[in-house]
Amino acid sequence: MVLEQSLNHTRVNAKSTDVFDIFNFRHYVGPNPYLNTAAYVFDFALTEYAEPLAIADYLEVVCDRYPQLKAHSYDALVHLFAATVAEVSTLEMDLHLNRWSVKPCPRQNDSSEGSACEYRIAVQTLHAKTSRAIVYAVWDWFEAITRNQSFSLDAQIKSLQTQFRRSVYGGPTAYALLRTADQLGIPAFYLWDEGLMQYGYGKKQVRGIATTFDPDSHLDSDFTTRKDDCKAFLETLGFPVPKGAIVYTVDDALSVARRIQYPIAVKPVVGHKGIGVTADVRDPDELEAAFGRAVEAVVPEQPIRIIVEQSISGKDYRLLCVNGRFVAATERRPASVTGDGKSTIQELIDHENQSVARSDTPTSPMGKIQCDDAMTLYLKEQGLSLNSVLDPDETVYLRKVANLSVGGMSIDATPHIHPDNLILAQDVAQHFRLTCLGIDVIAADISKSWKDGNFAILEINSAPGIFMHLKPTVGEPVDVPSSILKTFFSSGEEARIPVISFNRIQVKDLQELIDNILWQHPDMVIGAVCRGNVFINRSSKGFHASYNTNVQNLLRHPKLDLLIVEYPEDILEREGMFYYGSNLVVLDDPTESERTLARDVFEQSTVVVKEQQTITIQRRGLVEQYQLNQEEPFDRVYLKELATILPT
Repeated sequence: MVLEQSLNHTRVNAKSTDVFDIFNFRHYVGPNPYLNTAAYVFDFALTEYAEPLAIADYLEVVCDRYPQLKAHSYDALVHLFAATVAEVSTLEMDLHLNRWSVKPCPRQNDSSEGSACEYRIAVQTLHAKTSRAIVYAVWDWFEAITRNQSFSLDAQIKSLQTQFRRSVYGGPTAYALLRTADQLGIPAFYLWDEGLMQYGYGKKQVRGIATTFDPDSHLDSDFTTRKDDCKAFLETLGFPVPKGAIVYTVDDALSVARRIQYPIAVKPVVGHKGIGVTADVRDPDELEAAFGRAVEAVVPEQPIRIIVEQSISGKDYRLLCVNGRFVAATERRPASVTGDGKSTIQELIDHENQSVARSDTPTSPMGKIQCDDAMTLYLKEQGLSLNSVLDPDETVYLRKVANLSVGGMSIDATPHIHPDNLILAQDVAQHFRLTCLGIDVIAADISKSWKDGNFAILEINSAPGIFMHLKPTVGEPVDVPSSILKTFFSSGEEARIPVISFNRIQVKDLQELIDNILWQHPDMVIGAVCRGNVFINRSSKGFHASYNTNVQNLLRHPKLDLLIVEYPEDILEREGMFYYGSNLVVLDDPTESERTLARDVFEQSTVVVKEQQTITIQRRGLVEQYQLNQEEPFDRVYLKELATILPT
């Protein structure tokens, strides 16, 4: 296949042996004439170079991989193709991309009635380059099915996952929050220049990266990275923390170890994901090796500062608080293998890494077990090596540290946490102005009170990962993203400011509309976009060549109370809308494409349509219709509807 170079350039891409042709690619950042979400749109046709197989033949092969598609019926091959593209678009990473549409369109250079031999497919998208690659991958797959040739979809999926993970949405926390925002009706979009996600519009917005948000205290966030100071602070509050000290040399570490006695834990003062952490160090030789690993984990710009502290025996738990409230608890266990009496530990690891649960994507319950020096050393301490053969049912842990990123497993412990431990977590979280706080503790049993002893807070983390709670290896998931987003918005409506959409409006009429609103609400900040113009209240601002960039910039304005946008047919066909849902839609003799403005409205929205002199007003399922007098201006009609969306 010839890969088309331009998203806007239309040409036939099929080879002379291809059954299908895919061309005329477009990307819409939001609702458009084909779908009510951001979409990747392309045309699909049969080439007539060769005959396609029956739908059932393609369905049989596709359903071997995606059996859920068998539950649906497909009127034509194009519908199965579209459904397959949408299914592959999830990338087997729980992406919330499940919407698609198919519309017939005339052949190019043929505008006669009844010539709908080509189809326009729209599929929901997050990342245009990845969606384009997915379309080509499915095309190759269908051509291979036609020729009864083998096709490595696994390799394609892996490549597509890698491409998507390099995009702005490359982390499981971002996926989960986006999916939950979509379910709750909370608008969310990426601010490319800032590298931030935005949830909500205008003055209702919250911006952030993963589980860090702009209302968070950056001072508190920085404080949590200073593990020594943070530990000292927690100790002043009476919370259980292990005894220890910060050291700068191996000799200092050995001295502290003699004072607090083995076993001890060693870790860098500034660190993350358990890198450079060694627990249960039992003698000076182990300590020297652990100190070296901790030093290697120190980032170049940081001084060498290593924590040496008591190693408390017990299980490793992450307690998660959102908005100062306990939400979830997860036990984290180190990677392990269980013997069969004949396989070496290396062979057991290789076999375990083939399991579906260890698919090694950001959304798999477990990562693949990683073999490194820390594993080799820990096996040696147990009198083992990667070549050792374990007895049947003999389980061996491969690491001291329960690091999920190198193969550890997560077990939901939320239902079992003792009330005293729950209160402890909340008491810690209440001292920090952070939306999300992860508290790492070690305990013999989380169902026993910390007051009974053998319990310690190891460290606290701002911006904690949440996927271990969403998809534990064992146990029920906890809906952490909903708890996070509901901290800011009680509903999707609470995340929005009023939006007025026109299909056409003159600049003078727009200015009069702004004046009319400001006369009633002089303190409001109103943003408006029409052809060639951007306004904040009556002040003209710079206009960007990309129409929807102007819309995004206004919705990113942290003081905006109201948005007014003109969306004529050519903009809708070329870029689509940036936002979903208008509170007031005003259509003046609309085209078919412009009528999509009235498609994406809420139950309480008002839609005003003028067709010649006939006025139709729809709101809450009721329709009012009347004739406009020849001398009566149209603005009188929609101005009186402002009361339905403005504050009283």
